Amino acid sequence: MRVLLVENDPALARALQAPFAAQTLRIEAADTGHDALDLLRHYQYDIVVLNLSLPDIDGMRVIGRIRASGIATPVLALSSRRNRHDAPAAFAAGADDVVDETVDRTELIARMNAIVRRARGHSQSKLQVGALSLDLERHEVTADGIHIALTGKEFELLRLLMLRRNLVLTKEAILDQLYGGLDEPEVKIIDVFVCKIRKKLARAGLASVIGTVWGRGYTIQDASGGPRHSTPRLPEPAVDLRRLAMA
Repeated sequence: MRVLLVENDPALARALQAPFAAQTLRIEAADTGHDALDLLRHYQYDIVVLNLSLPDIDGMRVIGRIRASGIATPVLALSSRRNRHDAPAAFAAGADDVVDETVDRTELIARMNAIVRRARGHSQSKLQVGALSLDLERHEVTADGIHIALTGKEFELLRLLMLRRNLVLTKEAILDQLYGGLDEPEVKIIDVFVCKIRKKLARAGLASVIGTVWGRGYTIQDASGGPRHSTPRLPEPAVDLRRLAMA
């Protein structure tokens, strides 16, 4: 399980990370709300454990921005006993659970596991962008019903881009997601994977699904995302029907 821990108190962060490590959870830490939002825009996590008392942004606003961005990653909020009104506000903002920051660590991990199980159980099994469909359960990709055979890494890369559609993912972020820091090859392998995926999609009639943002990375734009720089469409001239009838 990959966990984003958002905690600005170093002592509490260390106290939380120790039992997490014992459970072989992959922990990435952020100590501000801005850092957490930036990480969530570029990386995929199984759950966010977020202290509602942050130095830069109120924790409720962080949760609200996560949900407003369309990010469905589960959020478990940590609250202080002094703030009894935190729980209702956090739930209203989009948190999945709220516990006291002094909660027993065994209970905390149990709650995290339960939240992730629920999220996976109720998550959509298919991702759809235009004519491109990716089935998470069957590990299948189709374009207008045509099956596209992808390797494991190609499938994971395409899944990542579709989950983060309308956002630009850097090659470094994609590499980290595919390998998790273990035996990582050079970052240029991402270009190789993208090239192979593009060729397979093109043979199925989808030649321009994965876009390149030069100097930044790769993206998939859905129909609602639209082009980043669109040209306004001029109105069509009015037609005088009486003049046409007399012609």
